[in-house]
Amino acid sequence: MKLALGPLLYYWQRDAMLSFYDSIAESSVDIVYLGETVCSRRHELRLTDWLDIAGRLQKAGKEVVLSTQVLIESGADVTTLHKITANTDFTVEANDMGAVHCLEGKARFVAGPHLNIYNAPTLQWMAGRGVKRWVMPLEMSRGDLALMQQTRPPGVETEVFAYGRMPLAFSARCFTARHRNLPKDDCQFSCIAHNDGLLMKTRDSEGFLVLNGTQTQSAKVYNLMPELEAMRELGVDVVRVSPQSLHTVKVVQLFHEVMAQRLPIEQAMQTLAGLMPDLGCNGYWYGKPGLEQQAHQAEIA
Repeated sequence: MKLALGPLLYYWQRDAMLSFYDSIAESSVDIVYLGETVCSRRHELRLTDWLDIAGRLQKAGKEVVLSTQVLIESGADVTTLHKITANTDFTVEANDMGAVHCLEGKARFVAGPHLNIYNAPTLQWMAGRGVKRWVMPLEMSRGDLALMQQTRPPGVETEVFAYGRMPLAFSARCFTARHRNLPKDDCQFSCIAHNDGLLMKTRDSEGFLVLNGTQTQSAKVYNLMPELEAMRELGVDVVRVSPQSLHTVKVVQLFHEVMAQRLPIEQAMQTLAGLMPDLGCNGYWYGKPGLEQQAHQAEIA
């Protein structure tokens, strides 16, 4: 299996992003997804900057994938989409059907988790459009994944989101701006003040959701590290770690050590607990509510 770093879902200062990807170039990650997937108003890095980073990472031996925006809202968004999908240097992760239509018949691409590929006929249809790898939807259970793997089209890889706060929904509204009573068109780039999103709590002061501009995330951190061996047995090709503002390189290294069977899972999990921004969860993997934490089960029901 290979280890991937997903696209940066948050809005950070330019220098912080450039420094972050410099550290990723020296990390043990195999594949790096780049680009703005959440909100086109985030302009600390432009497309030319992302392409420069992509070139440096490629020289460092990484496979680079350019991710497209999930929710296309304007003509400018469409223009950027066409520029990304027209590039001939890097693979593209399509995160909406507009991107799929731009890439169909022109280049093989990655089907992102937001394309909602939940059954074998859909994956077969996507393979006919040129998919080289698909990312399992977050809500899919390991049992459903096992069924998908049995009929997976030849030459199509499978990737699983294995660590990070889960991107659950997208909206035309900016919830971070709304929290400050600001309109979206004058958001004052509010989300840049929250490096890991804005935590929402219940009346009992428990973490519930995270506001990240137009994106809503889980408060808990999806963590499938104990399931890496099960994924290997299922024929999963790539596992994805989602970036966080602190300790991402350490998290990547822990996953790498476990995947290489150089570090006991119990020890790795103890270390990882101190690096996570919140409590862990894995409910979706077991077909349960996503925020639940289930004990590891070796057998697939």
